[in-house]
Amino acid sequence: MELTVFSGTANRPLGEALAWALGSPLGDCKLERFPDGEVHVELGEDVRGRNVCIIQPTAPPVGENLLELLLMADACWRAGAARLMAVLPYFGYARQDRRASPSEALGGKLVADLLVRGHFDRLMAVNLHTASLEGCFTVPLEHLDAGTLLAEAVRPLAGPGAVVVSPDLGAVKLAERYARQLGLPLAIVHKSRVSGSEVSVQGLVGEVRGLRPIIVDDLISTAGTIAATAETIRKEGCADDITVVATHALLVGPAVERLSKVPIRRLISTDSVVPPKGLPFQHEVVSLAPLLADAICRVTAHVRPR
Repeated sequence: MELTVFSGTANRPLGEALAWALGSPLGDCKLERFPDGEVHVELGEDVRGRNVCIIQPTAPPVGENLLELLLMADACWRAGAARLMAVLPYFGYARQDRRASPSEALGGKLVADLLVRGHFDRLMAVNLHTASLEGCFTVPLEHLDAGTLLAEAVRPLAGPGAVVVSPDLGAVKLAERYARQLGLPLAIVHKSRVSGSEVSVQGLVGEVRGLRPIIVDDLISTAGTIAATAETIRKEGCADDITVVATHALLVGPAVERLSKVPIRRLISTDSVVPPKGLPFQHEVVSLAPLLADAICRVTAHVRPR
């Protein structure tokens, strides 16, 4: 069965790279916004009887990008697509997978329900903030891990004198995988969250003195956690050659300003969201296109041209 790939506007470069990796041109889809803000979607090609893959990270502005994805799916469904797959390199609302109080909304479950009701037969996501979110979906979810790609990208920096640092207890398992793959020791920062953008560091487990830190996390939003971690390990005497590795580098709000105040030498991230420009440190971007293309071929039996 033929495969057609469409891309929303949230990360068009990754959509084009994915289509190229799959050996087919990006599907023609007209996306425009009316003066009142409404999104209008119109397909420019026939998808009847085809497998359709729509790639769209629900990155900021989350609501607009999510609605755009749902409208594209509706257009494909009404045009007779046989199967629909949503590829979400970054899944917004993944941090709202549980409620801390009875008066909170369960955002992760609500967005999962919206995607299922949007006629998608299968979903694909990369490094969800919490794996428990998988239980919110009632259609198959391919949960991909970009850790191996990122670990190989950081390997040239992982020689003697380096240490992997987990910025909090929630990232310990991720950091352990990096440390094991790179053959490095592990240090763990213990923090508590004050608010959605502020954190407080309680202590450090492990040795960083004189070592080159590699801080690993799945997501950098406002960078409060990363900045606090960098400040803590610097006070503990680490080398002023800090590398940060993250799957999703959103860098919203005060993120860049915060990171510019600590001795971060480089950031290594994927292109799950459009990479920001003009950063005051090196930024190496690892493409997700090969990882996504391989997974899509496996689940759709799509054969790429030689």
